[in-house]
Amino acid sequence: MTSPAEKRAAFRALHREGCFVMPNPWDVGSAIALQSLGFKAIASTSAGMAWAMGRPDGAVTREAVLSHLAALAAATHIPLNADFENGFADDPEGVAASVSLAVDAGVAGLSIEDFTGDPAAPLYDFTLAVERIAAAREAIGASGVVLTARAEGFLRGRPDLDEILRRLTAFADAGADCLYAPLLPGEAEIATVVRAVAPSPVNVLADSLPVATLAGLGVRRISVGGSLARVAWGGFLDAAREIANAGTFGGFSRGAKGGDIKAALTAGA
Repeated sequence: MTSPAEKRAAFRALHREGCFVMPNPWDVGSAIALQSLGFKAIASTSAGMAWAMGRPDGAVTREAVLSHLAALAAATHIPLNADFENGFADDPEGVAASVSLAVDAGVAGLSIEDFTGDPAAPLYDFTLAVERIAAAREAIGASGVVLTARAEGFLRGRPDLDEILRRLTAFADAGADCLYAPLLPGEAEIATVVRAVAPSPVNVLADSLPVATLAGLGVRRISVGGSLARVAWGGFLDAAREIANAGTFGGFSRGAKGGDIKAALTAGA
């Protein structure tokens, strides 16, 4: 099995040039399957994990998340980036304590959001948001873990590009290795972010733009969030509704074959 240090070195190398896709599994089986397809890194998804546990996104404890991350890291030999939400704390000291635990769980990278969890006041004050990233950077220390700082404005109903640029550049100055603003609305905004934080790498949430287009804009890393988990849930719910409402089982024909699943898990192990 690849050591955490080797995974962290490989993850850092991926950020130096080119563009790579980092899909998001929601459990050990999906992580192993993605590994079998040749992806060079994976990332956890807070939403996908929460749904699998019967909880809404953001309603899972730090302890449960750390256990989940440790399981994903132990089951795979490629780098794992942690969707670490807001660090499970508001104050910088609490963020630092949480980050230290994530490092111990074996992750190769982790992201910290500036989302407070309060829809009425969704973003941390600018100064506090920067201090939280600086605290995460200090907690990571010399471990080699890649720190991604997230500016959540477009995702949380505060679509102010100037403020997002202000935050991302400050996060980079505070020690973030990679910058991420989920749900940037188009190519122009993506290109603006890439230019603003250069030479720091930028992560983009996959939407309708293909990999080649994003790479051409200078994006270094692409993640998919909870989208793969939603695809799985969509197939499951469609088939289950057909059984409940029509008493028929046509949805089963759209499922993966057991042999294909076994092959993916065997190849990825």
